[in-house]
Amino acid sequence: MITFDQVTVAYDGAAEPVLREVNLEVEEGELCLVVGHTGVGKSTLLGAVNGLVPHFTGGTLYGTVTVDGRSTADHPPRELADVVGVVGQDPLDGFVTDTVEEELAYAMEQLAISPAVMRKRVEETLDLLGLADLRHRALYELSGGQQQRVAIGSVLTAHPRVLVLDEPTSALDPTAAEEVLAAVTRLVHDLGVTVLLAEHRLERVVQYADRVIHLPGDGRVVSGAPADIFTTSSIAPPIVELGRAARWSPLPLSVRDARRAAAPLRTALAATPPPPVRPVPEEAGAALLTARGVTVAYRGVAAVREVDLDLRGGEITALMGRNGSGKSSLLWALQGSGPRKSGTVRVDRGQAESSRDPKSLSAAEARQLVGLVPQTPTDLLYLESVEQELDQADTESAVREGHGPSARAILDRLAPGIDGAAHPRDLSEGQKLALVLAIQLTAAPRVLLLDEPTRGLDYRAKNQLIAMVDELAAEGRSVVISTHDVEFAARAADRVVVMAEGDIVADGPTTEVIVASPVFAPQVAKILSPLPYLTVNQVAAVLPAEEVDA
Repeated sequence: MITFDQVTVAYDGAAEPVLREVNLEVEEGELCLVVGHTGVGKSTLLGAVNGLVPHFTGGTLYGTVTVDGRSTADHPPRELADVVGVVGQDPLDGFVTDTVEEELAYAMEQLAISPAVMRKRVEETLDLLGLADLRHRALYELSGGQQQRVAIGSVLTAHPRVLVLDEPTSALDPTAAEEVLAAVTRLVHDLGVTVLLAEHRLERVVQYADRVIHLPGDGRVVSGAPADIFTTSSIAPPIVELGRAARWSPLPLSVRDARRAAAPLRTALAATPPPPVRPVPEEAGAALLTARGVTVAYRGVAAVREVDLDLRGGEITALMGRNGSGKSSLLWALQGSGPRKSGTVRVDRGQAESSRDPKSLSAAEARQLVGLVPQTPTDLLYLESVEQELDQADTESAVREGHGPSARAILDRLAPGIDGAAHPRDLSEGQKLALVLAIQLTAAPRVLLLDEPTRGLDYRAKNQLIAMVDELAAEGRSVVISTHDVEFAARAADRVVVMAEGDIVADGPTTEVIVASPVFAPQVAKILSPLPYLTVNQVAAVLPAEEVDA
């Protein structure tokens, strides 16, 4: 179905090709998982399948890419639209209509599909992806996860023979992600659809893959069975890391298989309590932010219902819950920029000054109390270079020499080596996040809110993010991270708050809240239950020296 024959892709000004002499064949009805660290060329490989590379992106493609017998050199993306469906990293980039139902029908309209067939497929897709209640909603009103499901549905309605999915579950809660992946798997098994899927949260998708395509970072592509590739790859999900630590062979790829192999390991660990995932914090600091009775409503519909919340200094809180549960609405209400129907928010200003409500202050003053990084950090980047963004942040925050660190100093501490002349939108996702963090931290807020900061980050970048937020908490700040990434929350958070339908339904220490939930429990917790282990590092720290075999 898809053939790469000696394919090399080089961009103007780049020292080395992104892809080098790639030979690859993907059969009909195969689900291939594309893995690799950020910036190694995964999106370039996916873009070459429908001709976006090089027809749209520029650069030079050597060799031949053939899809269903059509060469991408002779057929631009519009002539492959009936064969290849593409879902990019950012759903908003692909939307062209106003409502959910119109977006699902748009691709079929361009392919001249009859109205009767269009109506039937729209209804099927609404049910398949759980979008029926949203059919008449405006796209801009949806949460990030709901937008992602709409983007996937808009491609599925055209019934392409090849699906190219670039991080299709990055904004989805665990249950929604499983539903989407189950739907994709049904298309593969029942209809013979060929799927190329790139995803950083490998723990979600590895069990569904027929084959793994690994990009090590030198332009080459290594292809093989998932268990074979992950035996030596530099990037792997927690279940594989646990299998490596326990020396299991073959490596399990699903929780079910791992639990079967883990009986001897559970026995070996039973007598040893796990070390703490994170350093045991000293006595909790004073509350920096106090919210009481916060309610947010849109057109009379409550998104947040009378929420009470205290955020303490030196504490990292993970805010979790399904898509549309009110997490983002709560963060914006706490920061003061978003709507708030009722309730109060008070932020301690320190130095014996009285607390203030961010909503009653100007935007510049509110930033000095509560900083917020939105789901798409690029929303805050509007200048032509990194240096201009940093200078503007210093100006807006009135940073003077000897009065607090500059934005450049903060950025170099978070992500050293970023060229000031680079365009902000040319940075990697991790670098964009670091830049926006630096901009927000220039105002020295005591409370920092991060909305889905792990989207687009690989495991290595997430480790760097954990180090960043740990340093901020050590300075006495309170950090809140809204996330669907349960593996990240298990390692990064001291406390977990779970929301559902606008209410807080759980609030407590990370070890208690996420282990008690079958939805939010990380892979290691599921495999080693009822033992209270959350991460591979905990297991490796106490694993007996002798080999543990299943």
